[in-house]
Amino acid sequence: MGLFKSEEERRIERDIKVRQGIRRIEKSIREQGKFQDEFIKNAQHAKKIGDTSQYAFIRNSLKKTATIRKMLERQLLTVKNALLIKRQAEASADFTQAMGTMAAEIGRMFGATDLVKTQGEWEKAMAQSQSMEERMDLFLDSVEDIAAQDVEMASSDALSDEEIDRMIDAETEAEHQKELGRLEGLRAELDSLKREGEKQK
Repeated sequence: MGLFKSEEERRIERDIKVRQGIRRIEKSIREQGKFQDEFIKNAQHAKKIGDTSQYAFIRNSLKKTATIRKMLERQLLTVKNALLIKRQAEASADFTQAMGTMAAEIGRMFGATDLVKTQGEWEKAMAQSQSMEERMDLFLDSVEDIAAQDVEMASSDALSDEEIDRMIDAETEAEHQKELGRLEGLRAELDSLKREGEKQK
């Protein structure tokens, strides 16, 4: 049945697939963020109990997670840019079609002689529009190849062990500061209750 679909129906289907792809990549990026948070917690626990082998394993997992997340962010940027270019091409095609239609109508109104020339220009514009759309389809098809190359490139951008250690230590320090803040709040509350109790005596 796909053979009988109009060009507009096929365009809508392509747009839906692109939007679905963008949503899947965005979901994967969020998941990598959750994995990173979990790995950091596990690394803190491993460090606390002195399990150096687990700490080293988790550190490598964090490194891999950071690499995957960076790759996914690059893929997302590539797809979003491709979508913008596609929309620009479609806008140009719509303009060309509208101008061609108006030119043909004007030519019809002013006589058959002008219509022949206008018809030729319209057909040329349509051919250019179709060629642009075909080139855009080829470009979108190449996005997956670019993403695959990004995997190899991203591996060279992997975080060092020292950077991973700093990430884990920074998260530990942030949690420690939060805990100190909560303790200070409790002390202040106890002091306040104590003063109220003394006043009532």
